[in-house]
Amino acid sequence: MYEEIKEQMVDICHKLWQKGWVAANDGNVTVKVGEGKYLATQTGVSKAFITPEKIGLIDDDFNILEAADGFRPSSEVKMHLRCYKERPDVGAVVHAHPPVSTGFACAHLPMDDYCMIETVIGVGSIPLTPYGTPSTYEVPEAIAPYLKDHDCMLLENHGALTVGADLITAYYRMETMELQAHISLVARLLGGVKDITPDNIDRLIGMREQYGVTGKHPGYKKYL
Repeated sequence: MYEEIKEQMVDICHKLWQKGWVAANDGNVTVKVGEGKYLATQTGVSKAFITPEKIGLIDDDFNILEAADGFRPSSEVKMHLRCYKERPDVGAVVHAHPPVSTGFACAHLPMDDYCMIETVIGVGSIPLTPYGTPSTYEVPEAIAPYLKDHDCMLLENHGALTVGADLITAYYRMETMELQAHISLVARLLGGVKDITPDNIDRLIGMREQYGVTGKHPGYKKYL
């Protein structure tokens, strides 16, 4: 079952590795396929080597419902499950370590610039969530308060997390986050980020429906 979705997950995993956003066994991908049912990538496997056989079906309680022999989901899928619990609109979650975004997370800096039109329309500011020990419930607890307003998050000293109505949307948001991190870093090196004016930011946010953008948006809170 779910062959088409598994193939899409394999493609996304390979893209994450090809872009250098994961190394060794880093990162994980999940997709919601029914009430309380999720496809998840296998732990301990490079995203370069993920195949459909290395994707299994799990439930809300981390039980394996259907999988090849030897399959185990990553313990970090706990934070994915928290995303689905808090956000019924979420259909997929991607966790990776894109270098520039993760650099912001390691510098303890949120990406709260409103300087890039596409980022303003798409995801708005990207928060830094508090530190949590991987594989524990500390990370799900740390991200929970941010899920009501954000589809992209920096995990302090850890990496990045994105959610979407479907897998492609969640993946695109990871791309958007990493591009914004590159642009923000270059702007800071060139003397500082110059935000779009507040009235134009409000106009851009108001265009989300026109462009069919799904998910949450924090609005423009930087100067409130």
